[in-house]
Amino acid sequence: MTGQASARGSLPSAAAPLIEARAVTKRFGGLTALTEVSLSVGVGEIYGLIGPNGAGKTTFFNCLTGLYHPEAGEIRLAGRGLTGLKPHAVTAAGVARTFQNIRLFANMTVIENVMVGRHPRTRSGVVGAILRGPGTRAEEAAIRERALALLEYVGLTPRQANLARHLAYGDQRRLEIARALATEPRLLALDEPAAGMNATETLALRALLERVRGDGVTLLLIEHDVGLVMGLCDRVGVLDYGRMIAEGPPAEVQRDPAVVAAYLGGALP
Repeated sequence: MTGQASARGSLPSAAAPLIEARAVTKRFGGLTALTEVSLSVGVGEIYGLIGPNGAGKTTFFNCLTGLYHPEAGEIRLAGRGLTGLKPHAVTAAGVARTFQNIRLFANMTVIENVMVGRHPRTRSGVVGAILRGPGTRAEEAAIRERALALLEYVGLTPRQANLARHLAYGDQRRLEIARALATEPRLLALDEPAAGMNATETLALRALLERVRGDGVTLLLIEHDVGLVMGLCDRVGVLDYGRMIAEGPPAEVQRDPAVVAAYLGGALP
């Protein structure tokens, strides 16, 4: 990669829907975790999904990214159906995610973790890895170059040789984002990216996410830090007991009586 590091490319000029969920329903035995959940996220938008614990937010993410298959409804990315695809196929289609509980390769180095994220965009297979021809070597060099650019992008270049498990918590979160960006996503789904962060780290995260959006990646995030959501997101959807109870601009949603009631009858935290 040459020039200034970026998450993906230039900011899209259109605000057409990128991800659309239509009446998504997910059951676990006799428990209905999602009931006809619908939402649409526009190209270049930052969309926040909030709600009390157990509202179904992570279940929705798991349906979006192929970990779960919904019993009803559909999810489409730029008009292409994602429902029923396996996680690696969803990633290849252009959806990347991070997890509520950080899932790094703890005993691999920081740069190796990001290089692994390039796997969906590589061509060399087992034969190429064994024969080590010029094409394979060139691709490996390009993977490393891109990984270094992404580490610079998230501010982790000085720690590239560290094992992931030795990073501070906030740095592990940023490494997860860098690894997700390595897949060249059109949509980046973030499950509680600010969890466990202090105020300074949260401010740095907000700046990073705004930069990612500015470089052309649409963002969908679950977050319990309502202050971050209200200051960062263009629109917010609220889940409660698996149902979408409100959606709209942050200030409007924050005043919605159903949302206030969902948060234990008081003001949003």
